[in-house]
Amino acid sequence: MTDLTLLLEAFRRNARVNDTLIAALTPEEFALTDGRGGWTVERHLRHMATFRVGWLWNMSRDHAMPLLNPDELDADGDPQWRWANAPATSLPEALAAGDAAAITAVEAHRASGEPFADPWNEGTYRSDPAHFLMHTIVHDSHHRGQILSLIRQGGRTPEQMDALDSHWAIWRE
Repeated sequence: MTDLTLLLEAFRRNARVNDTLIAALTPEEFALTDGRGGWTVERHLRHMATFRVGWLWNMSRDHAMPLLNPDELDADGDPQWRWANAPATSLPEALAAGDAAAITAVEAHRASGEPFADPWNEGTYRSDPAHFLMHTIVHDSHHRGQILSLIRQGGRTPEQMDALDSHWAIWRE
């Protein structure tokens, strides 16, 4: 079994980058969109957070449960995500809870040797459950890029965009 120290550090840095970006957003920027039917900044952030719970619900339901409200069910009878109706200001909390659940699931499945469930036969990190953490980092990075594009199009000056580059320092520590 490979040591997860470096991957866990990268995963935690990814969380700090997410937090840095969210803290830099103005309330108005959460509503920015491309004007052509694309997602808002808030929708991208919600998707990033629900990515964690969605995969965990399919792969390791026990580990998804802290992220769900069993008293609110969707049309399929599955529990709703706890932050479904929460304000955008609660998204850092939702992301942090999703990250904690993802780490716990990966560590538990690696320790037991039991692979993640694969109910849709789409592949659930068969070679190592830790690939879920890497997939999450890449997925978040993709959406952060889209968010940065939206806020640039939304009127941030080049100087204001340059100020956001400070998040890159987190990766170089």
